[in-house]
Amino acid sequence: MAVTDEAIEKIKAMIVSGALRPGDRLPRESELAAGLGLSRNSLREAVRALSLMRILDVRQGDGTYVSSLDPQLLLEALSFVVDFHRDDTVLEFLAVRRILEPAATALAAARLDERCLDALEARLDSLGPAPSVEELVSADLEFHRAIVSGSGNSVLCSLLDGLSGPTTRARVWRGLTQEDAVGRTLREHRAILGALRDRDAEAARSWATVHIASVEHWLRSAL
Repeated sequence: MAVTDEAIEKIKAMIVSGALRPGDRLPRESELAAGLGLSRNSLREAVRALSLMRILDVRQGDGTYVSSLDPQLLLEALSFVVDFHRDDTVLEFLAVRRILEPAATALAAARLDERCLDALEARLDSLGPAPSVEELVSADLEFHRAIVSGSGNSVLCSLLDGLSGPTTRARVWRGLTQEDAVGRTLREHRAILGALRDRDAEAARSWATVHIASVEHWLRSAL
């Protein structure tokens, strides 16, 4: 194991064991390095890496602290990695969305209040019957984000938010090239909203699956 990796594992072990808790300040560099049997250089590299992962918070002139370890904060690193995706992995991102998002939509059926549902309906109404592809894709992202947020699961919300970005270009491409893609998307959004209105978790799950799978199937055939 590389020296820096060893240092990362030792600091991680302190956090996992509870020796360091969210918000705790790390001991002074010399003290921590000696206590962990590390060189100060390897400790600095570990701290730098863990700060990039949002596990540690380095405050200039104040010290280094364990972050809140909030799932949404930690999963920001996923968004960074996702930005480096290749076009040939878009189908894999869609497959993961198809697995996770219907579950989030089913959860939202019991949790979204009428005010949120009214806002979703108003947004769909504002698009009209024939929005541009760009308008539709932007609204599509908002629609799904609001529903997933309504699931009440912050981890699921952060994961899906990070995964939606790489599929945006595929959604635009589909809207421009597939016949009735815009109309179909609008109809599926209405069906999902109807299931949410009815508090029918299984119907909401099914329509979300159909909606995401239709993009996935189209892209698979297009490629």
